[in-house]
Amino acid sequence: MKLSQGLLFWQEVGEGIPIVFLHGAWHDSSQWVGVMKLLSQHFHCFAPDLLGFGESENPNIHHSIDLQVECLRELLQALKLEKVYLVGNSLGGWIAASYTLKYPEEVYGLVLLAPEGVRVEGEEKFWQKRQRLFNYSQFMVKLLRLLSPVLKLFGWNEKITEDLQLRKTLLEYPTACNLLFNRQQAEIKAELLDNYLGKISVPTLILQGGKDIKNNIDKSNIYARFIPQSNLKIIAHVGDILPDTCSSLVAEDIQDFVKENWL
Repeated sequence: MKLSQGLLFWQEVGEGIPIVFLHGAWHDSSQWVGVMKLLSQHFHCFAPDLLGFGESENPNIHHSIDLQVECLRELLQALKLEKVYLVGNSLGGWIAASYTLKYPEEVYGLVLLAPEGVRVEGEEKFWQKRQRLFNYSQFMVKLLRLLSPVLKLFGWNEKITEDLQLRKTLLEYPTACNLLFNRQQAEIKAELLDNYLGKISVPTLILQGGKDIKNNIDKSNIYARFIPQSNLKIIAHVGDILPDTCSSLVAEDIQDFVKENWL
């Protein structure tokens, strides 16, 4: 569909109560296919590619969380969805929570999976490393590869290989990089939700993998601590990317949450 900022693609299946799924930073809407198939008998499921991701257009504009919120709202209005449940993973969780803060009357409830959008200890170094890798010049990459035999002697080769693989992933998702760490820090900080979570007024379920990295677990705990009507569920045996690694459990939790909170 052509929106004011560009073409937006979405996947849709089922009928009934509308649920909108927002993908994570290093994914597109296909991340939710397995979950949506399981829920489609009971719910009307929508999963857009966020602007700048997947099949959606990547216009030459300055990306922000608020821009993603407004694109999502324009899509939902075009689809005549006046009120929905929002489900967001990682970056999608940040966007879903921001949408709910801005348009609370349009959201029945939230399901957030390892959501971004708050800062925890060690977060700055985490993103600074990714910013350096993302902005490496081709000369630097070629130099590291040329020096690979020498680096191997010092035991650094494995780490360099891992970093270059991470850089490859980052380059595949430039919009995610811009949203998460490659903008002015003051701008990113202004969109963080640390001081606003207490204003989220809808029922919220937070799903978190117990074997995920500490930063992500800490963020989920912050969301659960400050959102008034929230419940945190730790899925002990899994790590990150919950929609991919345990789609049946995620689908079951979403179904139970929606049925419990359906008005």
